[in-house]
Amino acid sequence: MDTELKSLKIDRTPRRAPEQSKWARRWIIGGVALFLLLGTARLGYNVLSAAPEVETLRVRASTAGPGGNAALVLNYIVAHHKIEVAAKVIGKVAWIGVEKADRVRQGQVLVRLEDDEYRAQVQQAQGQLANLQARLLQLEHGSRPEEIEVAKANLGVAQADMENARVNLERVKKLVTEGVLAQQALDDAQARYDGQVARVASLQKTHDLARIGPRQEEIDSVRGQVEQARGAVAFAETQLANTVIRAPVTGTILERAVEKGEFVTTSFVGDRGAKGYVVSLADLNDLQVELDIAQNDFAKLQPHQKGIVTTDAFPDRKYEGVIFEISPEANRQKATVQVKVKILKPDEFLRPEMNASVAFIAEEKPVAGGSAASHAIVVPASAVRNDSVFVVLGGRAVRRPVKAGSATAHGVAILQGLIGGEDLIVSPPADLKDGDRVHAKGQ
Repeated sequence: MDTELKSLKIDRTPRRAPEQSKWARRWIIGGVALFLLLGTARLGYNVLSAAPEVETLRVRASTAGPGGNAALVLNYIVAHHKIEVAAKVIGKVAWIGVEKADRVRQGQVLVRLEDDEYRAQVQQAQGQLANLQARLLQLEHGSRPEEIEVAKANLGVAQADMENARVNLERVKKLVTEGVLAQQALDDAQARYDGQVARVASLQKTHDLARIGPRQEEIDSVRGQVEQARGAVAFAETQLANTVIRAPVTGTILERAVEKGEFVTTSFVGDRGAKGYVVSLADLNDLQVELDIAQNDFAKLQPHQKGIVTTDAFPDRKYEGVIFEISPEANRQKATVQVKVKILKPDEFLRPEMNASVAFIAEEKPVAGGSAASHAIVVPASAVRNDSVFVVLGGRAVRRPVKAGSATAHGVAILQGLIGGEDLIVSPPADLKDGDRVHAKGQ
């Protein structure tokens, strides 16, 4: 009983806590350290990459003097040469190998038409030519020696028969004179002799013709027929080649007008009828801006005058342009004159029919007394610092050295360094450096 009671006592001996795993401690410490490192790196990145917000102003090219104000107009980009590639023969489209926006090289195959009929016409013309060439060759070579010998032999036989008829005629004449034969026998003998004489004359001419060959006129006639047949072959081959439609220039496909199985003709019938052209293409490295300039502003522009082209789609991209063509007549209804500005260095961002603005750069002209007209570009005085300004390009501040002129009520005239169209930083921070990231206010 005492033994059982002792076994029921509570053991109050202090127990040792289980030893914590060394690997667990290491994982916990490493995780905390990594978390602190990432937080520090993120904080440093935010501090270093924070782009200061700056106020920008779009530079406009204008003049304030005898040159007047340069025109700032809105119009559209067009391809200098847009080509609608048409078929020169009629037929059904058997294959088309381009899609819209594909770039093609000059001479590249665009469309193939069914050509069975055209191949048959070529074969027919070639056969006719071969027949006439053989005939001409026969005439040019003349008669063969065997043919001449045959004609000569036939002539000899005829001459022998004629001699026999003559001897027989002499005999009959004598017998008739003696009263042995009737006059009818003499007439028959005379007729046979005359026939043999005519036959000999005919065979003699045949022999002569075989010996001297055909007439030159006959040869010339057949030679002309051969040339005519050659022309027919060339025309048939050209028609066959025209079933393969190739790109006339290197450019980009603007429109694909046909599908396989559609009928193509040489004249436009309509959307539901046969098509007059298969694709349209243009060289997108040769783009222009078509402008309708008001007649009041037209006098301010000159041939080959430069300008800055911008688009609504990509306002941050600037392109140099120059007046390439001025219409020789005005538009009476619109009271405008059309001007075309050639884009000097287009890129893949530009598209035909895209809205475009052109800021023309007016040239300085001397005024009375020898002084120059005020420059085309005036900027706020706060934008100029140490003979330089900052413009925003691609989210970064780019330093531009400038030559500043006299100050005006509107700001400082810039004589060199800006051409118009740039996004100018109005009041650059004191610590702003070339290449720093910036954020334009309002964007």
